[in-house]
Amino acid sequence: MIDDVLKDLHTSIGKAHEALKRDLAKLRTGRATSSMVDSVRVDYYGTPTPLSQMANVNVPEPRLLLVKPWDKSVVKAVEKAIREADLGLNPQAEGDIIRIPIPPLTEERRRDLVKTAKKVGEECKVAIRKCRHEALDMLTEFDNDGSMSADDVDRGKKKAEEIVSEGVKQVDTILANKEKDIMEV
Repeated sequence: MIDDVLKDLHTSIGKAHEALKRDLAKLRTGRATSSMVDSVRVDYYGTPTPLSQMANVNVPEPRLLLVKPWDKSVVKAVEKAIREADLGLNPQAEGDIIRIPIPPLTEERRRDLVKTAKKVGEECKVAIRKCRHEALDMLTEFDNDGSMSADDVDRGKKKAEEIVSEGVKQVDTILANKEKDIMEV
């Protein structure tokens, strides 16, 4: 039973790390990535459709994105959606291709992005602590109802603390790498 609780804790921490990586991927570094426009929704015949489901997004250069909609009739709608997505990007339509130059980040903007990344990281740590709290509550419940010995529960709690500590260290590592990416000129 203790192993099940620890396995659930490990799984929950893994999910928190995946969510952190997804959130950090949305933060812009100095280089262009196709994930920068993942959140863009285009009004496609009255339905908000993710850009990735209606166009190819390529990165031919570090400071340029190319978007090629499969349906040429929606080029203007895609351009408008990118412009209105509040990403700080200025798309330029050229025939059936949309070019999106990525402007270099200012030092002040880089610092703001690092603060945002740290905030997202702290939210991940809070989620991990919540998982720890739930696991420790389950272990305490095992002790209270007498289904496990107090020594086994204590060992389980120590193991849970080790797992959580390792998870928090991994969050710090992920954040340090993202901060390095953001501050790189």
